[in-house]
Amino acid sequence: MSVLLLAGCASPSLEDYRDRTPALVPDQFFQGSLTARGVVKDWSGEVIRTFDAEIEARWAPDGTGTLDEVFRYDDGEVDTRVWTLTPEDGGYRAEAGDVVEPGFMEWRGNAISMNYVLEVPYGDGTINVRMDDWMYLITPDTLINETAMSKWGIPVGEVVLVIQRQDGQ
Repeated sequence: MSVLLLAGCASPSLEDYRDRTPALVPDQFFQGSLTARGVVKDWSGEVIRTFDAEIEARWAPDGTGTLDEVFRYDDGEVDTRVWTLTPEDGGYRAEAGDVVEPGFMEWRGNAISMNYVLEVPYGDGTINVRMDDWMYLITPDTLINETAMSKWGIPVGEVVLVIQRQDGQ
């Protein structure tokens, strides 16, 4: 019984997705114009915000990627984030202005995993929240992204979104 309980606590491994298709290659999927729609949930799972986003993605000859994101929330807030993805150790070092602890993006099969610390507005200030990001390519043009948010190891929320490549990419 204890083995079953421990197995239930185990997180998925990126290796579990090695043979899944369609293959998700970041510099191929994240290219040109993309759109996203999603929800932000609080610690209890209640949807507290919805958003649409536009993403412009490009890659330099040295393999460095830039994802320029503009989020428009249902409460009127507009937020931007510019990711720089720098090749490192077979993956990418992922940095952005509000990312206080850069992530390392790895991928296998149809999945990407990335873990980083994001500075988010809270009350009159900000707090740092750990983001455990998992992305799954469902079709060549559709990706589902789930991000678990935690503070001191305690779940505080979740972001779920669908990213869609635009026609003609």
